[in-house]
Amino acid sequence: MARSRLTPERESELYATVIDLLGEVGYDGLTMDAIAARTRSSKATLYRQWGSKPELVAQSLRHHKPVRIAEIDTGTLRGDFHEMIRRSDDCRMEKDSAMMRGLAHAVSENPELLQAMRALLIEPEMTGLDLLLRRAVARGEVDAGNPALGLVPHMMIGALVARPLIEDLPVDQAYLTTYVDAVVLPALGAP
Repeated sequence: MARSRLTPERESELYATVIDLLGEVGYDGLTMDAIAARTRSSKATLYRQWGSKPELVAQSLRHHKPVRIAEIDTGTLRGDFHEMIRRSDDCRMEKDSAMMRGLAHAVSENPELLQAMRALLIEPEMTGLDLLLRRAVARGEVDAGNPALGLVPHMMIGALVARPLIEDLPVDQAYLTTYVDAVVLPALGAP
């Protein structure tokens, strides 16, 4: 799909608007009309650039994600996880957690959104997390046969979604740091 003619600044503005609208009205309430109106652009431009609402949402979420896991290498698995957490502020984590809960239903109902999210957001993050874990195995911090290696993404996503539902508390850096130290690292047998 041809994606040209938008400056990086304009593209960032559009992505930010999509994220804001997702937070306000959810995926089902989000319309290309609303995005066009709020960004003073045409629906034709949006469709020409992104092709569909699911593609635009997935690209917006990818752009919104501040932490690129593959870039993190502190020399220890614990340090890598803590750096991942440190790079995202508490306010953003709370918004992201709420957005994930809202998108969970939409993804289950919309195969096109699920496909776009997997390609643009989930797979790149899983690749980065896999790299981080493979480095930990290579350093001898984690046994290569540990079955928890394949469950780390599930543990991390679960932490983001479960805390607000179970405790009615926001996800923040302190909570995630404790969770990594008390749950993820012990499951991996890491120091």
